[in-house]
Formats: sequence, structure tokens, C-alpha cells
Amino acid sequence: MRGVRAGPLDVLYGVAGDAEGRTHRPVVVGSDDLTGKLTLSGLAPATRYAVRVSQGGAHAAAEFVTAPAPDAAARVTFVWSGDLGGGGYCRPQDGGYRIFRPMLERRPDFFLFVGDTIYADVPCDRPGVVPGADFRARTLAEYRARHRYQLEDPPLQALLRGTSVYAIWDDHEVRNDFSGPHDPLMPVGRRALLDYWPISTPAEEPTRLYRRFRWGGLLEIFILDTRQYRSRNTDTDGVGKTMLGAAQKRWLLDAVTSSSAVWKVVVTSVSLSIPTGRPQARDSWTGVSAFGLPQDGAGFVAERDAILEQLRKHDVKNLVFVAADVHHAEVIRHEPTRAWSFHELVAGPLSATLGRPRPPDVTLNPRSLFARGGVFNFGEVAIEPGQLTVRLIDDAGTVMFTHTIAAQ
Repeated sequence: MRGVRAGPLDVLYGVAGDAEGRTHRPVVVGSDDLTGKLTLSGLAPATRYAVRVSQGGAHAAAEFVTAPAPDAAARVTFVWSGDLGGGGYCRPQDGGYRIFRPMLERRPDFFLFVGDTIYADVPCDRPGVVPGADFRARTLAEYRARHRYQLEDPPLQALLRGTSVYAIWDDHEVRNDFSGPHDPLMPVGRRALLDYWPISTPAEEPTRLYRRFRWGGLLEIFILDTRQYRSRNTDTDGVGKTMLGAAQKRWLLDAVTSSSAVWKVVVTSVSLSIPTGRPQARDSWTGVSAFGLPQDGAGFVAERDAILEQLRKHDVKNLVFVAADVHHAEVIRHEPTRAWSFHELVAGPLSATLGRPRPPDVTLNPRSLFARGGVFNFGEVAIEPGQLTVRLIDDAGTVMFTHTIAAQ
């Protein structure tokens, strides 16, 4: 929430369609850029709620649906993508970011915004874009301004008022290919992200971004922070090089291997198998060349493979990774051993420089089921008892590819 001035907001919420509701009055202050968060408790599972926030004559209304009970085998649909406003492909003056309209029309239970929610390091200076972001952010005020610029887009506002969002950063929330422990701009970029996205952090670790949430008996989501703890991309790969940091890696392995949900979906802003960054300073997990072949010392392969090996040893079934970042859409089935496989689902960009498919990492024994560049896109996952169906959809709402995976 963001107010129009410092002071209390009036927040009214209740079951959608009911006349009665509960009221809270959180206070926003200038030092937080008038942003605020409110945790709602006591909500019924699998229920649509309506929220109305007002301050003086200004108001906004939204709806969201709560997760089913943890043991309910309830159908769930979510959409995901990333990469908004890159390469100067910022808010069009003619109608805004049109891709959010077909996303809203799918009526998802929630939206996973998988990184590059802003491009703070790329000016919005192309002809035909809404003015107000023609600068590279370096200060907290400038990072906040870049978030406001995106969130003022009417189609994006409509989506966020129609469903829940789980957002995570990638690099452009700070600057290209950044490594958190080594970048002096990371703290202000992180502060702006936490101001403007509904990320609930633990009191004992207020800057922690990785988290998990359960959606009934069929689905559990594990959202990774691939930036805040990572080693430099230029470091030689090995047991000492990390993308997640020791604590997050332990959390991931413990959380996924102990999950009783049918489908385990891990959200990683960077791809497991598709190379990005410079050849000897790969920014994604893989260190392969442009031909999909291994290169000595590049990437974060040692940590990736150690994680996958532990998941294999625990015989984790129905494992899916969703990613963005590479600016094309793809569905890949990896079979690193004959007895164990998993899927990697890639979508994006929402609106950014268009990429093209490239050979994935051969060491994972990949099979690309579909790949397409040259189009803004998002993905949809629908889960029901017995199967998961993924669809890749372009910004006009056309389904480009559909694939169904049977539950093991």
C-alpha cells in the first residue's frame, strides 16, 4: 500500500460480496516513501476476499483468494514471468503494458513475478514510452521512483488488484549481474524492493527474501534469492563458490525434501541450464558455452549439481523449476540420471529486449520440448489431482504451447 500523504490509511477487508468486514488503520510515513504493509490474520482458506484502502478522497480496491487447507487436493492455477521494462521497452504511452491484460483474463490464483521487476540501471528513453524514468538509479529515492513508475502502469495495476503476487528480484533491481555481498548499491536496491512489493520477512532477519508457501495439498512453492548472498561471477567454480549462501542452501534442501505436497515448484530467477552473462563470468547456474558445452571454472555448477544430487538421493518426485531472465520461452525436461528427472519452465520477457533460444547445458541431459524467442510472453501452470499442465502464452493471449506432466 502507498498513501498520498503521511498518516493513517483506512483498510477495510472481508469476504468478497459480504456487506460487513474488518477495519485496520496502519500509518505510513515519509521515510518509507509513504509505503506500508499490513498482515491480515484469521482468514478462511480457499476464500475470495475484497480489500478497500482509502486516505481522504483517494481509494483503491482489490481482491485475492486465500490458499486451500494444507491437506485439500484443490486445483490451483498460477502465472509467472519476469523482465519488465528492459532495453528501454518501458511503459507504452498507447495503453501501457498490454501483456498484463491476458494474464488477468486467465484468472490465476496468484502471479509469480520472477525477477527484473524494474530495470533500474537502464533509462526509459525510447520514443513512445511514458516519461518519468529516463535515468539510472543510484540513490534510494531513485530506486523507489523506478518502482513507482512501473506500478503506476494501469494494466499492471489491474492485475495486482485482481490477484495475489509473489515477487522476487534478479539483477536489474540493482544493476546488471550484481553480486550482493560485493555491490555497494545492493542495500538501497533491496530497501526499495521491500518497500514496494508485499514480501513478508522474519523479524530476526528483516532483509531475507527467500521463502516458501503452501497452496493446498497439491503444491508448495520455494522462492530463491539468487542475488543477495552470491559469490562474484568471475570467481572460479568449485565448492567455495555459491549463489545461495550456506544458510539458504540448507533451507532449500530441508524444505523441499520434507515437503508433503505433490508438486514442488522452485522459483529461481536465473536458469539452471541456459547460459547468461560473459563466457567466463556466467550469471546463471550453468557455466556452459553458447553451444551448451561445459567450460572449466564458469558458472555456479558445483553448487547446482550438489543441490540436485541431494534432491535425487531423497528421490524427490514431481519437481519443477520456474525461471525467467533469458528473454525467451521454453519448456525443458532434464534427465541427469536414468531413474530421475525434473522440468525447467522458462518465461519472459514481459516487456524487454527479445532474446532467442540457445542450447541448454548438456550435462543435465536436457530435452527441449518447446522454445520460442522474439515475443513477449508469460507462462501458466494449472495443477489438478494427477497432473500439471503448463502453457506458454504471448502478449496477445495466444497459447503458443501446452504440455501436461503426469504426477509420479
